[in-house]
Amino acid sequence: MGFSVSASHGLSSQLSSSSHGQLCSSSKSTPFMGSPLPFSASILFGKQCSSQPRLVVYSKRVSGLEEALRIRRERELQGTTKFRRRPPLRRGKVSPCLPVPDHIPKPPYVNTNILPEIASDHQIHDDEGVARMRAACELAARVLDYAGTLVRPSVTTDEIDKAVHQMIIEAGAYPSPLGYGGFPKSVCTSVNECMCHGIPDSRQLQNGDIINIDVTVYLNGYHGDTSKTFLCGDVSGPLKRLVTVTEECLEKGIAVCKDGASFKKIGKRISEHAEKYGYGVVERFVGHGVGTVFHSEPIIMHHRNESPGVMVEGQTFTIEPILTLGGIECITWPDNWTTLSADGSPAAQFEHTILITRTGAEILTKC
Repeated sequence: MGFSVSASHGLSSQLSSSSHGQLCSSSKSTPFMGSPLPFSASILFGKQCSSQPRLVVYSKRVSGLEEALRIRRERELQGTTKFRRRPPLRRGKVSPCLPVPDHIPKPPYVNTNILPEIASDHQIHDDEGVARMRAACELAARVLDYAGTLVRPSVTTDEIDKAVHQMIIEAGAYPSPLGYGGFPKSVCTSVNECMCHGIPDSRQLQNGDIINIDVTVYLNGYHGDTSKTFLCGDVSGPLKRLVTVTEECLEKGIAVCKDGASFKKIGKRISEHAEKYGYGVVERFVGHGVGTVFHSEPIIMHHRNESPGVMVEGQTFTIEPILTLGGIECITWPDNWTTLSADGSPAAQFEHTILITRTGAEILTKC
């Protein structure tokens, strides 16, 4: 479960900070505004020599940010991937919060309805902490796999929430989203154009939908966080490709992680792969440190960036890119959680919690 940032105003402590109907435009919330910087070389003609024009080419080094802006402009001019637009998402009825037995330990934010501040400390674990992280993440992975088996036409997201809730509490764990800043459910279910933080409700899944299910569990004082986008019934080719490429982006982002690697490499590798297919990489929602605290530093940006910092052995954090078939701007419903693509284009997301090792990264949320 990620949260949103505004690069020009520092970190936002809101998971979805937009007010009703407000457009969350990444182009407005990042410092990389204005027209794309020139990419192609300047071409000038010099004096004639032997009646033949002499071509002089002046080249300049192009930064990753300049390249990203150029690619974004090309996408705007060329248009986005064509797909058959599905009926817009409509909110169904949200049922009451489900109870959690008193004997199950709960995170400190429960019953406060206050969204916690993002912890400034990076979460680096000793051997005991790593063992507890593995246990929490293994449970989250099993719950997510089970939730995926429930995805089929006519099933409601509320039914998925109830099943996930029951499996988590039977394991002696707490569903981390429940009560986090007032979030009313035990899992996030984001369908079609919903980028993230969808609240389970009475809406039935339809044949051809895609749905991201985001599971976080709190077990023995540690959070394990993971998500996956599932196909519901007969899904169209463009949507299948979007889902496949989004998962590939997550894998490529993880592949660059190891002790001493810079965090900005993650966004670079994800962007490179997404751009091959013309997909937008959502900038507003990011990965985060996770452990005894649900959300902490480091902030993991999935687009090209120049954020400082390097990874440290024993550190845990999430990588959770969101890709779209269209634009990356977003709007948030009046519930202050459900965030949709502003242009109605479908979105997909995948997430793992990883542990940094000396030579690479261990995926903790993998069964």
